[in-house]
Amino acid sequence: MPDDMQSVGRCPDCDKQITTAWILVEYEKDGGTEGVWDDCPSCEDVVAPE
Repeated sequence: MPDDMQSVGRCPDCDKQITTAWILVEYEKDGGTEGVWDDCPSCEDVVAPE
């Protein structure tokens, strides 16, 4: 079972920490790495965490 408190990065808009609980979409990038789109709980935007 995944840990919902594990960090996936920071919001590029408000710089708040985003955890796995807020992941909306997981995808594979061209280079084979994983990307995610998250719902930032602080600014309520959909973002790609940095």
